[in-house]
Amino acid sequence: MLKLNTFSIAARDEKTGQFGVAVSTKVPAVGLLCPFVKAGVGAIATQSFVNPYIGINGLKYLEEGLSAQEVMDRTLQEDRDPSIRQFSIVDRNGLAVSFSGDKCDGWYGHVTGENYAIAGNMLVSEDTIQEMKKSFESTGDLTLAERLLKAMEAGQAAGGDKRGRQSASLKVYSTEEYPLVDLRVDEHPDPVKELGRIYEVAKKELFPFMDMLPTLKNPAGKFDFESSREMGLLQDSE
Repeated sequence: MLKLNTFSIAARDEKTGQFGVAVSTKVPAVGLLCPFVKAGVGAIATQSFVNPYIGINGLKYLEEGLSAQEVMDRTLQEDRDPSIRQFSIVDRNGLAVSFSGDKCDGWYGHVTGENYAIAGNMLVSEDTIQEMKKSFESTGDLTLAERLLKAMEAGQAAGGDKRGRQSASLKVYSTEEYPLVDLRVDEHPDPVKELGRIYEVAKKELFPFMDMLPTLKNPAGKFDFESSREMGLLQDSE
């Protein structure tokens, strides 16, 4: 059983309706099993002795119309050993809940507010989640992806995972079935900082391309040759 000693934030942007999860841990490839997000439905982060079906089934229950609290209650009833789980859920109305089983290791705990839930285990101290909370609440003028990154940076600066650093992930969905942002640092000595660097690269070389993709409202997309050339996606003909 994979154990993700982790700090994470699951959130909803009230202005845009976007959902996202950002997470970091001292295990490779945290983006593989922790963040679960669906456009118009919700965001779930599952960690500690991780059970991916908390995220998989949780999104199904949210889509069926259950609230975050109802999904948490159902999850705790279904799980064989909730005492070793930790997870957070944010629903389409901004209701946020978290659960930390009493067999999580080291310092563990969570904090929730309107539109966000922050949780961590095997942390240096409670400062990690409290600084993430302060950051998220004070950055409402930024995009959701940027707020999540800032929160992770604040958590890492406050101590983060007691065992060290290895991987980080940022996943955000807007209106489409595909993600708006899906960036991962699978193995790095300073993954949160590296995730921020990759995000800055993506702002210039990836996100403009994402803006041209087909959408539910515009199935043809809005492909632009000039922008594609500027991003290096096309070569000028000789």
